[in-house]
Order: sequence, then structure tokens, then C-alpha cells
Amino acid sequence: MSQPTHPTFPAATILGYPRIGPRRELKRALESFWSGTTTETDLATAAAGLRERTRTHLTDLGLDPQTAAIPSDFSYYDQVLSTAVAVGAIPERFGIDASASINLADYSRLARGDAETAPLELTKWFDTNYHYLVPEIGPDTPLQYVPGSGPVAEFVEAKEAGVHTRPVVVGPVTLLALAKGTDPLARLDELVAAFQKLLVELAETGATWVQFDEPALVSDNGTIPAAQLNDAADRAYRALAATADRPGILVAAPYGDLRERFATLAGTGVEAIALDLVKGEIPDDGALAQARGLTLVAGLVDGHNVWRTDLHAAAERLQRLRTAHDGPVSVATSTSLLHVPHTVADETDLPEQLRSWLAFADEKVGEVLALTAGPEAAAEAFAASRTVRADRASAPGVRREDVRRRTGALTAADTERADASARAAAQQERLNLPPLPTTTIGSFPQTSDLRRARAQRRKGEISDEQYTEVIRGEIARVIELQTELGLDVLVHGEPERNDMVQYFAELLDGFAVTQHGWVQSYGSRCTRPSILWGDVSRPAPMTVEWTRYAASLTGKPVKGMLTGPVTILAWSFVRDDLPLGEVADQVALALRDEVADLEGAGIGVIQVDEPALRELLPLRAEQHQAYLDWSVRSFRLATSGAAPHTQVHTHLCYSEFGEVIDAIDGLGADVTSLEAARSAMEVVPELAQAGFSRGIGPGVWDIHSPRVPSTEEIVDLLGRALAAVPAQQLWVNPDCGLKTRGYDETTASLRNLVAATERVRAAL
Repeated sequence: MSQPTHPTFPAATILGYPRIGPRRELKRALESFWSGTTTETDLATAAAGLRERTRTHLTDLGLDPQTAAIPSDFSYYDQVLSTAVAVGAIPERFGIDASASINLADYSRLARGDAETAPLELTKWFDTNYHYLVPEIGPDTPLQYVPGSGPVAEFVEAKEAGVHTRPVVVGPVTLLALAKGTDPLARLDELVAAFQKLLVELAETGATWVQFDEPALVSDNGTIPAAQLNDAADRAYRALAATADRPGILVAAPYGDLRERFATLAGTGVEAIALDLVKGEIPDDGALAQARGLTLVAGLVDGHNVWRTDLHAAAERLQRLRTAHDGPVSVATSTSLLHVPHTVADETDLPEQLRSWLAFADEKVGEVLALTAGPEAAAEAFAASRTVRADRASAPGVRREDVRRRTGALTAADTERADASARAAAQQERLNLPPLPTTTIGSFPQTSDLRRARAQRRKGEISDEQYTEVIRGEIARVIELQTELGLDVLVHGEPERNDMVQYFAELLDGFAVTQHGWVQSYGSRCTRPSILWGDVSRPAPMTVEWTRYAASLTGKPVKGMLTGPVTILAWSFVRDDLPLGEVADQVALALRDEVADLEGAGIGVIQVDEPALRELLPLRAEQHQAYLDWSVRSFRLATSGAAPHTQVHTHLCYSEFGEVIDAIDGLGADVTSLEAARSAMEVVPELAQAGFSRGIGPGVWDIHSPRVPSTEEIVDLLGRALAAVPAQQLWVNPDCGLKTRGYDETTASLRNLVAATERVRAAL
């Protein structure tokens, strides 16, 4: 069969753009709809306006509005969920008709659940801090294309506005590789047939290109053998390429190196392949020979970090690819710009020197265009790139000899504690905890009064003394509530913290924080990643006074709460001029000093959260051990100065834990709490099988859903946990911190948590 011909792929493009809005417009529209304040029509109108402004803005920045250079990649909550809905992959338990377009209330129910139905599981998207909703695809899950689905509707909307976009969907191999169910890849042919119908409908509406995102192809999937994944890619894209009357197909492979799968894709008949040349390599001559005539889209501008591109180095790499490849080469970002804020222009509070080193989404569009034009046509941009990089390398604070001397003097002894059994005995004697101790993860609801007080302090409308009184009042409220509910180990609630990383970044040397640098984490949840630009040290204690005050209000143990070194790195934009392991050691030493000061203040339980431990795990298996070595070492460096009678906790959440079970054990924490409610305790047997012998707190309340778990539900989850681990190891806690919840649901859920624990204790 002869293949259709397609217009030339645009010379410059991006793989995606932030969809939450420069002032979080989508977040506000979603949360207003969820609260019942606005209607579905209001939400749809707000989203359409945001999409229109984005298209206009990208056109103004210089992307061609008529050649499919502008991606159409909007989602109300998550691109994986949106793609699953477009092909009817909706679990039967939701009672939603999967054969027709669903309304936004049902779409939200899949993501957030309701009183009767738990939502889809939430976990990390490859090695990023973005979270996706895990599709549930079993042998009987319907898979059929829903006509007029999101990609088609958004293309038509843009076309009617005079912009010819490039629809973006999650590719079939990645959708199935990420799904839960019995051998989801067994459904590949049915899913490809659904995608073929999407291609036909897109062509009928006038689309000339479609982008399939396939990051699973740069990853070693822990459950799918490499040969099977490679075969799936070959089958899927041969079938899609053979579809008559379709748009051109771009397969994008962000976050890593395609390696042997490049040649596989090149032989399927697709027209273009996007390569991540920030984390990956230019294919060798043999592989390029198989790709003769294909368009290669060179991802030379980092879509995953905020430093300005070395344009000269990128241009040299671009030229090498163009010389080696017999076919067109376009320029793009390495990944979607979903992972970076909108524009540096908004950050007027940052020092001008630091601002000059940065490139957010809008600035990265400019870098793509400069590389496309070349060093002569874009001479000013290339000259600025060279000047900025030299300035950054020599700026004060980027390198501090006192910090480098301290990390250089570290030895293996700095990461060792006393024997775990001896620690457990000393801690029980000090803390005298009951069986199945109850606690929370750390944060309590962030009320509007707290946010208002922080804003007033920042603007100078209230004094530091007045602000301190507000925070002390909230701490007292939280301690009183936990005491009344009957929790065993209390927390101060973290009312002083706007974010679990930003709080520390504001108090550590070597960091800067943004004013409008919002990045979508999941759904309407956004974070402002801090910028780690220089060597890190702690000029003064950061948490001691708040924790000491909370402890003075109760006779029960109160946890000191710290964010671990790996998570601080994972949830920041980290310098790219020093190995991550060295940066982690710097952060760990700052935290080690904080642990010592908390102990000095009489705090007997200290939690060092590492929810991002799995997040930074490299996508290729041969790189895992080196990462796990330095990440585990940095945690142990932060905590191993603690005395045997100090109980060290850690917390992990929303990751596939199976791949890092040994590392979790290697952290050496006395108690490890982790997400388990949405997965119905799946991780607990894995931990038991791995011989995990210290305290474990699998979450019994999914705090990312607004539903309140019943006492019976929590009793059932505790029963599942006790079937795998001894009672003396088990702790009872929510999945994660309670910052995003309200006080009514928090109180009701914790009351049920304590009641369920008492019932199970009585039966021990």
C-alpha cells in the first residue's frame, strides 16, 4: 500500500506547553466547579478561553500558526486520563457509559472519586514530579474510540480560530505500559484500532500532523520485558502508519534515549520521530541509515529544567545530526514544557543576575527559534548565551570552599547508626507507645487565614510578632485537635510552611524561590519549585522553635518535620553544573545540623520525608544502582547523627515502590510510612517479602480524594496489612500530609482512623 504524503513538518516546534495558565486560571476554574460554585458550562468556557490565549501567545512568540508547530495538548486534569477516556478505557466500577463523550462531572469523578467510588490510582510520570492517573485496563475493559473526543474537538476549535495545531495524545504503547490490569498489552490490537479511528477523524477535520507521546520506549519497564515492549511498538506503529487517509505521525520519545527502539520506530512507516537530545544521544550511523527520509525532531532545549541553553553546544549537536542524517531535521524542546513555569519575565523579585541565567517556557520557545535560525541569523541570542554561562560559572556563592571542604571530608562512618534492634528498645522505653501507634504525616489543612497571614507578612501589613502569634495559635489548635481525637504521636501541623520544599529553600543558602513559577503537579495541584543555583548550607535553625513550642503544649511525643535531601532536589530546579550526588550531600549536611538541634530541644521523634525517592530513579536499569547508592547515602547522612533513642521516621508516596524496596530498607529509618490506600495495600506484601523488619505505616486514608473513609474501610485495610506484617511493626496513618484537605473531612477521617485502630487493637 502506498503511504499518504504529508506537508513538511515545521522547522521549529515545542512538544507541549503549560496548561494550568500563567496565573493558574485552570486551577481556579476547576476548583470552583468542584465546589459547586460554577457550572460545567462555566468551566468549559474558562478552559476554551485559556486555550485561545495560549495559541495566540505562542503565535506571538514566533511559532508558525499554520504549519502544526503549535501543539494542541490541553487536558482538564491529566493527559493519560484524557487519552484513556477518548478510547473508552473507563473501569466498569464507575458506572459511566464509555461509548460516548462523558461530562466533566464524570471526568472529575474518575480523577477524584466520590463517597461511593475510589478514584483511579495516582502515581509519578516517569522521572518527573508530574503525577498521572493510572488506567485500569483488564480483559473486559471496553476499548473503542469515542467520536468527537478531546483531540478532535480542540483541533477544530483552533482551526475555526485560524490556527492549525498538532493534536497530542499519549501513545498506545505507553498507555498500556502504564495501565493496571491483567497483561494490558494483550489489548494492543484493539487499542490501535481505536487510535486508527482517531487518525481518520483527525484527517477528516483537516489535521496534517498528530503527535503520539511514547516515553515508555525510553524506559526499562519493570513488568514488561524489553523484547515485548519493542514488539508492541513495532506492531502498533506499523498498523497506525498503514491507516489510509491519516495525518502525518510524529512519535515523541521524551525523558531519555530511544537506543535500539529508534531503529524499530524508523522501520514502521511513521513520518517523524522526536528525540530527547538533552538526556539521550544522536543515533549511530547504522540506525540513521534506517531512518533515511524521515523527519527527525531534535529536542535540544531542555523542557525539564530552567537553565538557559548553551546555544553554541546545542547548535554544534544540531549540525552533527544534520550532517549524519539523510532527511529533514527540525528543532524542538526535549520534553513538553509542562514541567517549567510560564515566563521569567514575571519574576521581578529574583536578583537580576540570577534571572539572566534562567529560561522558562516562553524563553525556551525563543531558544528553539534561535537554534532554528542559526548562529549568524540569531547572533544576539548566541552572544547572550555565551556571556550568561560565563557569568554564572564565576558568580559568588556558586562555589563555596567551606561547603566543598565539609563534603570532601565525609567518611562511611558518617552514614551509620546503632543496631536497629537496640534503637527500637531505647525508643520504646523513651516513647512508651501502644500497639499500632497512630500518627499523621505532618501537615494539617492550610486555611485561608494562614495564607492571608503569610501574604500580609510578605507585604509588610503585619509584623513578624503578629505573624508568630497567628502561627502559634494554629499550632495550639492542631495539638488540641489531635489530643481530642486520641492520636499517639502528634505533629505541629506545619502552618508556617507554604510548601514542604520551598519553606527550606527560603532558609538555606544556595536557593532562590519564585513569585509566579507555578508548575502543575496533578489536576489543579500546582507547586513552585525552588531554584538551587549554588552551594548549599544552613545559616540558622529552621524548624526548632515551632516544634519546641508544639511539644510544650502536650505530654505526648511531637514529631520534628523535615524534608529529605532527595526530595528537596527532586522538587526543585537543580543546578546542572555539579553531579546530583554532590548536591545531595550538601543538602544532607544542612539537614544533619537541623536534626542535631531538634534533638537538643528534646524532640524524640524526627521525620525526614523522602516522597520523591522513586521519582529520580533513572529510566534505564543499568543506571539504577548508582542513583540508589547516592540517594540512600544522602538520607543516611542527614539522619545518622541521631542518638539511638531518637526515632527517625521517613515518608514515601505515589510511586511504584517495588523497584526501590531494597533502597527503602537501606534508608535505615526506624519507621517508614508510605502511600497504600488507593492500591489497597499492594506494597505491604512486597515489603514483607523483602524482609523489611522495622516500623511500617502503610496509608489507610487516600488524602488526594475528598471522600472520607469509613471505619469499616480502614479496619479492612489494617487487616490486609496485618496479614503481611507483624502487629509490632505496624503504624496507622494517612497516605500523605493533610495540607490540601479541609478541617471537616480531616476531623471525620482521623476520627474514623482512631476508631478503626482501637477496634483492631482490641482484636489483637
